[in-house]
Amino acid sequence: MEYRKLKDQDEDGNSAADDIENLRGKPLSVAASLGGGAVDRTKWKRKSMVTLALTVLTSSQAILIVWSKRAGKYEYSVTTANFSVEALKCALSLVALARIWNNEGVTEDNRLSTTMDEVIVYPIPAALYLVKNLLQYYIFAYVDAPGYQILKNLNIISTGVLYRIILKRKLSEIQWAAFIILCAGCTTAQLNPSSDHVLQTPLQGWVMAIVMALLSGFAGVYTEAIIKRRPSRNINVQNFWLYVFGMVFNAAAIVIQDFDAVVNKGFFHGYSFITVLMILNHALSGIAVSMVMKYADNIVKVYSTSVAMLLTAVVSVFLFGFHLSLAFFLGSTVVSVSVYLHSIGKVR
Repeated sequence: MEYRKLKDQDEDGNSAADDIENLRGKPLSVAASLGGGAVDRTKWKRKSMVTLALTVLTSSQAILIVWSKRAGKYEYSVTTANFSVEALKCALSLVALARIWNNEGVTEDNRLSTTMDEVIVYPIPAALYLVKNLLQYYIFAYVDAPGYQILKNLNIISTGVLYRIILKRKLSEIQWAAFIILCAGCTTAQLNPSSDHVLQTPLQGWVMAIVMALLSGFAGVYTEAIIKRRPSRNINVQNFWLYVFGMVFNAAAIVIQDFDAVVNKGFFHGYSFITVLMILNHALSGIAVSMVMKYADNIVKVYSTSVAMLLTAVVSVFLFGFHLSLAFFLGSTVVSVSVYLHSIGKVR
């Protein structure tokens, strides 16, 4: 066995030497394009597809949430809907894995069995998102819904800062400027005549908004770090473990917030066809986020969700008679400029 291994390595070395010899004398760009051109095109195509999917799915989320309300209220339990989303994502990951096992067989990178060192990091993002979602209920005691949407844009800045600190990824000065402009553009697009009230938000509201932004940014960056720690690991396996712990923590949220209502009225009380569509949309969006984390990064996710916000507003014009303001058009222009600056400002 050792002889065969050494022999194979020797043959690999000879073939590599032959390849180098064949490329000798050719321009560097030609040599690089022979090996990496097709791979780069494939990666770019995959990255573009998952980013487009995330943008489309995210833009329809708010619309489905509005449609799922009756008389302005949720007749279903929000916590059970969140649990259903995690369960559906887990099931879809298992279906994808079953197809892979059927076509390729079970390998070291696509098997569900894992080590404690690998799986122990998965509960952390789920716990962070749970705390953030719980805070979301309490922040409305200090700020109204439009003000909350504006304060949510702090997520953009927190993601950029934590992306630099945790993942050690460098952004150019132009990209940092584009990031700040993106935050300003999203905020401008959401302005309305009562937006000045945001400046009067009590200190508790500001503190909760900043904490939520940090939790959301840290959870996203940490998830990317987990997924990319082992690049060869199948994304569906990583998703499975993420969503299993998501189910556990959302089950805890049901017990904390809606236990009596679920026991008395039933788990699926108040669900409608639109509710089911909303859950499916959130599940597919969550999987698309994981794909973006795997094949792109958190910065792409931030830009994707920001553009999705603008698409939601445009679609709402036709569905809900929403009127676009001058602030929206100015904000959309600023977001477009930010996207352009980020694309040309990449670190060389």
